[in-house]
Amino acid sequence: MIVYGKRVVEYIINKHPNIVKEILIAKKLNKKELKKFKNFKIKFIDNKLAQKLSHNGNHQGFFAKIEFTPQKWDIVGNKILILDNVTDMGNLGAITRTAYALGIDLMIVTGIKELKWDRLIRTSAGAAIDMKIINFPNILELINILKTKKYHLIGADLGGKCKPSKKEQIALIMGNEGEGLSKKVKEKLDEIITIEMKKDFDSLNVSVAAGILIDRIVNEC
Repeated sequence: MIVYGKRVVEYIINKHPNIVKEILIAKKLNKKELKKFKNFKIKFIDNKLAQKLSHNGNHQGFFAKIEFTPQKWDIVGNKILILDNVTDMGNLGAITRTAYALGIDLMIVTGIKELKWDRLIRTSAGAAIDMKIINFPNILELINILKTKKYHLIGADLGGKCKPSKKEQIALIMGNEGEGLSKKVKEKLDEIITIEMKKDFDSLNVSVAAGILIDRIVNEC
């Protein structure tokens, strides 16, 4: 697996040097910059190969060839975040980064056949390596499991409360920006939480909304 971008490469070499097989560099580095990679195998590549490896993305001249195998996690933890049909990898990465930083115990992604881990690691600035993530195919089946485990199910949608109830085990469910949560999901929720708008505007980017609501369930419960 190859990931690219200066920030994610530096995160990996600092926190997970054991998974790094090779560092690929597509720019000139001074001695101070090279010193960061002194414990790794380094290969300098031209811009043509760099553009190919990054699919013309913004690689910033830094690539890491890593050996990463996603772990299988159990559905446990006091604060769980569920993303239903959130398919944009930029949003998934940003949410992963926020969820890990703010203390979410487990993130569950539903409605996606297969997670693109290289893209998720890159867009989360490396946080996806450390965040416990499960890809679960069916949201309704997942909800039934969470109910048997006595989770308080909170959905993000219009017309709800601003502050969630204080519960030890909470599962926050967020849908995509276009359709939100389905009717069947909303019927199974214990409560709905809403971000009140102060201006005449009815929506936020899902990653921004996730950050606000994660903070509410982690710090106010």
